[in-house]
Amino acid sequence: MTILTQIWAGSLFIVVIAILVILLAKKTKTNEKIKKSLNKYKNIIDIDSEVSKRKADLNILVSKYSDINQDYLKHKAIYENLRKEVSLLEENLENISYGLYKPHYDYKTSTEFKQKLEEIIDRQKQAIRNETATYCHLKWKVIGSEAEGAKMTKNYSKLMLRAFNGECDSAIAKVRWNNIGNMEARIQKAYEAINKLGSTLSIMITTDYRDLKLQELRLEFELQEKLYQEKEEQRKIREQMREEEKAQREIEKARKEAEDEEERNEKALQKAKAEIEKAKGEELEQLTEKIKILEENLKKAQELKRRAISRAQITKSGHIYIISNIGSFGDTVYKIGMTRRLEPMDRIDELGDASVPFDFDVHGLIYSENAPELETMIQKKLDSKRVNLVNRRAEFFNTTIDELEAIVKELNLNIQLTKMAEAKEYRETLSLKKAQSLGTQNTEKEIKKDTEFPETLI
Repeated sequence: MTILTQIWAGSLFIVVIAILVILLAKKTKTNEKIKKSLNKYKNIIDIDSEVSKRKADLNILVSKYSDINQDYLKHKAIYENLRKEVSLLEENLENISYGLYKPHYDYKTSTEFKQKLEEIIDRQKQAIRNETATYCHLKWKVIGSEAEGAKMTKNYSKLMLRAFNGECDSAIAKVRWNNIGNMEARIQKAYEAINKLGSTLSIMITTDYRDLKLQELRLEFELQEKLYQEKEEQRKIREQMREEEKAQREIEKARKEAEDEEERNEKALQKAKAEIEKAKGEELEQLTEKIKILEENLKKAQELKRRAISRAQITKSGHIYIISNIGSFGDTVYKIGMTRRLEPMDRIDELGDASVPFDFDVHGLIYSENAPELETMIQKKLDSKRVNLVNRRAEFFNTTIDELEAIVKELNLNIQLTKMAEAKEYRETLSLKKAQSLGTQNTEKEIKKDTEFPETLI
C-alpha cells in the first residue's frame, strides 16, 4: 500500500509540474506580447505632449498644403491669362466663345452704316493730324535741345500709332459674327501692350483714339451684318417674284385653257342646236342629250374662266400650307408657308426636291384672299417656337399638330388638319434597314454554323 501511495504521489507531482510548466509558458508568451505592445509606444512618455507633437506635425503639413495651393492658384491664373491671349490669336471655331453681341448702332440701311464709318475714320485722321491721338506729359531734351526732344517724341508717337493701327486693321479685317468679342479684346490688349512700351518715354495712345478704333470695329461688323440681311432680303424678294411669275403664268394658262374650252363648247352647242331643228326620232333624243352635256361643259368652262380672272385680279389670294417631313426634321417640326399657285401641291412638290431626302406630308391647305396676312398671323402665334431664331424668313417651327389645330380654331378657319403624317418613303426606308439588319445577323449565324466542326468529326 505504501508503494502504491508513493507511485500515485509521484504521478501527481509530475502532473502538477507539467501544469506549472504549461502555465509558465503561457505567462511568458503573454508577457512577450505585452512587452512588444509596450515597445511600440516606448517613446510616449506623456500623452498630452504626444498629442501636441502630432498637432504640430499636422499644422506643418497644412501650412505646406496651403503654400502648394497658393502656388497652384498663382500658376493657374498665369495659365488662364496665357490661354486667353492665345485665344485672341486663334481662328479655330472650337476655341471661340459664342457670346451674344449687343448692337451699338440702329441704322436702317447699309448706306447709313457706311456714312458713319467714314465719319469715324475721318475723326481718326483728324486726331493724328492734330497730334491728339497720343499724349506725352514730359518735355524731353535730347543733347540739351528741346526741339530734338520734341522730334524724338513725335517720331516715337508715330511708331506707336503705326503699330496700334496695324493691330486694329488686322482685327477689323478678320471680324466675323463668331469672333467680335475676341477682336474687341485684341484691340484692348494691343492698346495696353503698346502703351506699356511707350511708358519708358511717358508716351501713351489716348483712350479717345482707342475708342474710335473700337467704334470702327463695331461699325464694320454691323455693316457686314446689315449687308448680309439686305442680301437675304433681296434673295427672299427675288424668290417671291419668281413665285408670283409662276402663279401668274399658271393663272394665265388656266384662263386661256378655260377660254378655249368655252369657245369649243359654244361652237359645238351652236352646231348641235342647228342640227336639232332637222332631227327626228332617236337622233333628236341623242342631240338633246348632247346639248345638255355641252351646256354643262360650257358652264364649267365659264366658271374656270371666272375663277382664273378673279385670282388674277386678287393679287393677295393664295394658299397657306402646313407640312412636315419626319424623315428629314423629326416629328415635332412643321413648315408653315404660303403659295399663290393655282395648284399649291406644285409648290410643295418643289420643296421636297433633292434638297431633302424625303417628300413632305401635307397636314392642311388653307385658301385665303389675303394669304400673306393669314400666314403672318399664324406664324406670329408660333414666333417663340421658330427653329431658326436668327433668320426669321425660315418658316420651320417646333410645335405639335394639336397646337396647330388650336390656332386654326382660334382664327375661325374652316379646315380639319390631318394629324397622321404618312411619311411613306421614310417608313419604308426604316423597314428596309430593319430587314437588312436582320438579314446580316442571320447571315453571320449561318457563317458561324458552317465554320463549326460537326460533332461526329470531333
